[in-house]
Amino acid sequence: MSIRVGVVLDPIDQIKPHKDSTYAMMLEAQRRGWTVSVMEQQDLYLIDGTAFGRGREITILDGQSPWYSLAAPTQSPLSTLDAVLMRKDPPFDMEYVYTTYLLERAEQQGLLVLNRPQSLRDANEKLFTAWFPQCCAPTQVARDPELLRAFLKDQREIVIKPLDGMGGASIFRVTVDDPNISVILETLTAHGQRFAMAQRYIPDITSKGDKRILLVDGEPVPYALARIPAAGESRGNLAAGASGVGVELSDRDLWICAEDAPELRRRGLVFVGLDVIGDYLTEINVTSPTCIRELDALFGLNIAGSLCEAIERLLKQDGR
Repeated sequence: MSIRVGVVLDPIDQIKPHKDSTYAMMLEAQRRGWTVSVMEQQDLYLIDGTAFGRGREITILDGQSPWYSLAAPTQSPLSTLDAVLMRKDPPFDMEYVYTTYLLERAEQQGLLVLNRPQSLRDANEKLFTAWFPQCCAPTQVARDPELLRAFLKDQREIVIKPLDGMGGASIFRVTVDDPNISVILETLTAHGQRFAMAQRYIPDITSKGDKRILLVDGEPVPYALARIPAAGESRGNLAAGASGVGVELSDRDLWICAEDAPELRRRGLVFVGLDVIGDYLTEINVTSPTCIRELDALFGLNIAGSLCEAIERLLKQDGR
């Protein structure tokens, strides 16, 4: 099946092939004989309601340096492609939101977009866990510092973080007798002007890590990357110095995936990364989930291959 796929991503020279999931996706698409074109946000535009892209066909030179070559840019309606992968990393700012509107317009004109643009806007990666309370530890989202303080008093130890953070930034572990609690709450809520999320602290983070579980069209990859915090840390983020260990999914992990999968499929969230600590879902990553390369290397998988097969199925379902 010959497929033309576009990839919206960060500047191509920022990609690190040995660890980048977008690289894995492009390499697998090329192996299948697909045509792959890359675009950045500034390459997307709208004319009289039609979404256009200025794409450059990419050839992956696996194992070489440089690892890619680019053809001259061409401009055309996005709907002339079969599919587009939205792989722009956070931050999830207004420019990201505007980009999803352009992609949604292309979707309305016949393009398959992964993940669905409206769902990228709707499914905040932290707040979206509220749709699955049965999978989560006690959680509160509030702007009022006094409400968060009362939650801390009830739970005794919590993790508190901004709703728009990434890579472990601005995440605080707080105990009920922490002398810095007032300034932490003031900072994270901007003195009551910004929402923050508080979750009961899950001690399993230090021994079992923060597991990244990947789902492809609702089907879980059978292994996860458990990110073990560095010594003296409580954040299981690779960007914060955590180390990755491959683990098989537990029965509880599989149950969480089964609970989430129908809603993910309904929303067109085809490639998703769940974060699970101990027995609890903590985040649902939908913008640009990672860990393909690590899990492929540890367990001999081809996760990008599963994603490409899902794209083929979805295109056939749409009659393309």
